[in-house]
Amino acid sequence: MTTILRNAKTENQTMIRAEHVNVFYQDFQALYDINLDFEKNHVTALIGPSGCGKSTFLRTLNRMNDQVPGFRVEGEIVIGGENIYAPKTDVAALRKNIGMVFQRANPFPMSIYDNVAYGPRIHGIKKKQVLDGIVENCLRQAALWDEVKDRLHTAAMGLSGGQQQRLVLARVLAIEPGIILMDEPASALDPISTEKIEELILKLKKSYTIVIVTHNMQQAARVSGHTAFFLNGRLVEFSETKTMFTNPKSRQTEEYISGRFG
Repeated sequence: MTTILRNAKTENQTMIRAEHVNVFYQDFQALYDINLDFEKNHVTALIGPSGCGKSTFLRTLNRMNDQVPGFRVEGEIVIGGENIYAPKTDVAALRKNIGMVFQRANPFPMSIYDNVAYGPRIHGIKKKQVLDGIVENCLRQAALWDEVKDRLHTAAMGLSGGQQQRLVLARVLAIEPGIILMDEPASALDPISTEKIEELILKLKKSYTIVIVTHNMQQAARVSGHTAFFLNGRLVEFSETKTMFTNPKSRQTEEYISGRFG
């Protein structure tokens, strides 16, 4: 799966393709016939009011919904030519290669160093020199190294909220994913920390395919190249972000972006 994710290439550089995706929780249908392509090394924002299905859809991309009782999916999500819901899929390998950053930072109750080194250790890397290099590199990518390099072996829980979120991002980067999913990654942060997260997203898209759920229209406009608008479990509109925010095709999209509901 690692090779597939990193080398996935089609004529239009599609990294992820959702085809006729329907999601059910027992008898409740949460998503209706979603068709979406996500380009490699792009940031795509998923927007829409609470309960519209955007986070549900995000979690179909790394099969996190599998843990929810009564969950069932129809259709296909294709990465590198493989349907990730096929019976033969190695779900553990899939999740290793699709990193996830949640709304609230969730550092492990261990040191800053051990948070970043955790994933590589799980996957067999034991040499201290190699781990030291991974930790430094990932903390640098997450714009956190200069702030924590002198206290790597202190508790991660002692960091500020914004620092914790960047540490979680460094932890994700340490397992070398091809895709990073972000579910409202800055909603619990102050404006300065939010700005740092957004700057990181713009830098990381050079190496990663990023899908971000956000309620913040300004944030979607700042960081994403394409935006998908969800409403009542349906994909209403998908286009380049600039086009959607200046000339939406759907009346519902225009009303949501202008703040008339949501």
